[in-house]
Amino acid sequence: MSSKTIIRRVMGIGLAAGLTAFCGLAQAAWQLDPNQSRVTATVTEITSGGESITHEHALRRMEGQISADGTLKLPIRLNQTDVLDRLGDLPPWMSSLTNTTLVTVVTQLPPERINSLKVGQSTVEILTLRTDSNGEQRQEKLPVRFTRESDDAVRVRNAEPVSLDGKELMKNQNVRSILSLMGYQQIGDEVPVELNAVLVDR
Repeated sequence: MSSKTIIRRVMGIGLAAGLTAFCGLAQAAWQLDPNQSRVTATVTEITSGGESITHEHALRRMEGQISADGTLKLPIRLNQTDVLDRLGDLPPWMSSLTNTTLVTVVTQLPPERINSLKVGQSTVEILTLRTDSNGEQRQEKLPVRFTRESDDAVRVRNAEPVSLDGKELMKNQNVRSILSLMGYQQIGDEVPVELNAVLVDR
């Protein structure tokens, strides 16, 4: 066998291995584990008497799968919040709304960066979150830390403290309706939020 033939075969094997690795990255089925994925928000209620009362609320059972191009869509529904726990049984005319999507959050995640992490390693990415609620669209930047905890699990958390604008939240009809149901007529200007989610490779 000539040296040129050997080189061509070695290059062919290397190219095949590279394509296999690339395809493995592209096909990674990362998705949120609903049992371990939640967002906690701290809301400061401003009472009619001017008193400030702090409440903690949670958005649980977050679901979503990263597509091949890195897109992650998160539909947010009323039954994922702790609102129902606090309000008890809803009137029949409202029960059908519990599974209605209030807002959809869309972002782009870097699956190749996640796949390249070794167990114990972290990377910080600035994600652009786009929300669509009743045709009203918003866009926010969020620094997120991805930490590989095992071969098939990656922890996702805020890379730094993040707060939502309370005034902007009150401008959203869906959010304002939910806050009103809970008895909040006015809230503080800052709503700190904490993301704690787990991506699993299935």
